Amino acid sequence: MTILPFLTAAEVPSLDAYLAAGGGRGLERARSLGPEQTAKEISLSRLRGRGGGGFPTGTKWTSVRNAPGSRRYAVCNAAEGEPATFKDRTLMRANPYQGIEGLAIAAMAVGADEAYLATKATFTRERHRVLEALEDMGAAGMLEGLTVSVVAGPDEYLFGEEKALLEVIEGNDPLPRVLPPFQHGLFATGPQLGWESHPPASAPGAGPEPNPTLVNNWETLSNVPHILARGPEWFRLMGTEKSPGTLVCTVVGDVARPGVYEMEMGSPLSELLEVAGGPLPGRRLKAAFSGVANRVIPATSFDTPLTYEDMRAAGTGLGAGGFALYDDTACMVDVAAVLSGFLAVESCGQCPPCKRGTGDITAALERLRAGNADQADLDVVGARLRTVTDANRCYLGTEEQLLVSSILETFPDDFVDHLGGACRLPRRTHLVPKVEDIVDGTVTYDGRQARKRPDWTYAGE
Repeated sequence: MTILPFLTAAEVPSLDAYLAAGGGRGLERARSLGPEQTAKEISLSRLRGRGGGGFPTGTKWTSVRNAPGSRRYAVCNAAEGEPATFKDRTLMRANPYQGIEGLAIAAMAVGADEAYLATKATFTRERHRVLEALEDMGAAGMLEGLTVSVVAGPDEYLFGEEKALLEVIEGNDPLPRVLPPFQHGLFATGPQLGWESHPPASAPGAGPEPNPTLVNNWETLSNVPHILARGPEWFRLMGTEKSPGTLVCTVVGDVARPGVYEMEMGSPLSELLEVAGGPLPGRRLKAAFSGVANRVIPATSFDTPLTYEDMRAAGTGLGAGGFALYDDTACMVDVAAVLSGFLAVESCGQCPPCKRGTGDITAALERLRAGNADQADLDVVGARLRTVTDANRCYLGTEEQLLVSSILETFPDDFVDHLGGACRLPRRTHLVPKVEDIVDGTVTYDGRQARKRPDWTYAGE
């Protein structure tokens, strides 16, 4: 059954246009149902988080609502920074109202009267649309007692990690905490694990408070108003039993029509690549990467359905629905060095095995890339891959382990060629596919990333 996309159906120029198209009905129904039944409706829809983890949204809402603590917060994660993704920015540009409405519903469901929308300071066009939409929705009485603050944060990759996101909202650097937000939320005063504490906003002088905090991705929240307005059964008509709905996908790299496309979940990856125009003339696609958080997807697995469980069964992951494609002119040693270098630079340094491990792996891959390596360098890569995840506060070390090991295992011939000092493939110097903009099939990548250093400063600035 073919069902047309709904999150990206059309650009919505104003609040009046949004309301005329049915906007606001989800929030109205949520308020009539009440918090508990609203969370139940989301659970019945089987909506899963679109930020990369695929965690059941209703389960997350219920756990935050039931967590101990007298004060709760709701946070929208719009700090999109995964390489090869541009879906949240596309949604914010086209229709900021649905994401804000979803945030208001989520806040009501978990019992929060204060919410934060965190995005990057460099997302100026998106922030302008969001701030304008917030002003209009507030003036129209749609937010009804909910305070929503927009936080403009740094460009660092870890800003998108939910525990680091909370640190940024509190005015700190994006350094991941130990405990998840439902256990140690915004402005929490307990438990103490070494970072700066804050007095409880609602009750100065009270005892330690964990302030359970809900964190949902922008695309996840954009689904919520539609589910409440039309019902969970409607949502489950799309996709599969375990992965219902649609997925807003980004496709960049060696394809004819890179862009952002909304697909019904369960569609094969190959169908998405056809929508994106397939390979360039005379080329053959070789590999895809779902961001930098999962194992490489070889061309032999391109028929894998776009669901969390099918991608996992194929030995990889769906991630945030962003795919970087490489064709048969690409050297996978080159790709491995570039992507490992991105993770090495973006590692925060709180966990030495991660920072040192990603750095050592990248240095060895760079020597291999240049044709100056020997077996000892591959031994270094293998040794560091075994320890890079030790004591990690976040998933970055695991990303390095999965990504690099899978490239080594899947494309051994490329590495053998480089040990011999020569590369048989014509194309080199790949950029990190960190997307700055996509307009009419033309992708602009973040040129500053190549100048970023491991201490998060930039060469030449």
